[in-house]
Amino acid sequence: MAKRKEIAVVLAGCGVYDGAEIHEAVLTLLAITKAGADYHIFAPDIDQYHVVNHITGAEMPEKRNVLIEAARIARGNISPLSELDVHVFDAIVFPGGFGVAKHLCTFAIKGVDFSINHEVEQVIKKAHLLGKPIGVMCIAPVMIPKIIGGVEVTIGSDESTAMAIQKMNGQHIITAHEEVIVDYRHKVVSTPCYMLDARVDQIARGAENLIRELMKLMK
Repeated sequence: MAKRKEIAVVLAGCGVYDGAEIHEAVLTLLAITKAGADYHIFAPDIDQYHVVNHITGAEMPEKRNVLIEAARIARGNISPLSELDVHVFDAIVFPGGFGVAKHLCTFAIKGVDFSINHEVEQVIKKAHLLGKPIGVMCIAPVMIPKIIGGVEVTIGSDESTAMAIQKMNGQHIITAHEEVIVDYRHKVVSTPCYMLDARVDQIARGAENLIRELMKLMK
């Protein structure tokens, strides 16, 4: 019997405005399981950039930790990103959410001149070096051209973000709901999710399509 594939899922907290997008995260975990693979969840053990009231959109006067918040989605079964051994996993997936652009990198704050969290950068570099497929959803694709030159990705159709990708020597492909872009050369799969005005069922199908393509790249 063939060994089940193992996929590392990297979260950026919990909540669309200051963490991981919960629908994208949970539906990715479901898609992985439905595809016959297993997952383990990771997050960087760092303070959040800020905390946002998800009812009002206002910033709240408190501090939270990205790993501790992501543990809410993982039901406590989570590890610090520093413990992710890329050799052990068959693929890496980054769901979206503003936490990606605030905690995993600083794109939401600095635009095209953003920096990437050192642990995140090392995971992506190592996965690419080892030929491990990388899945990126929503805003997460913006990190990839900063590390992998010439890569093809999608964030849907947002013009300003697409221009930033182009400026970083990436190739942006416009896509609609549920569509995925597969860069076979670099083994990167991307899908827009909530970068478009999507319904939750469209997010589910987008996640399933992304995981399906990742599974093909693992063979």
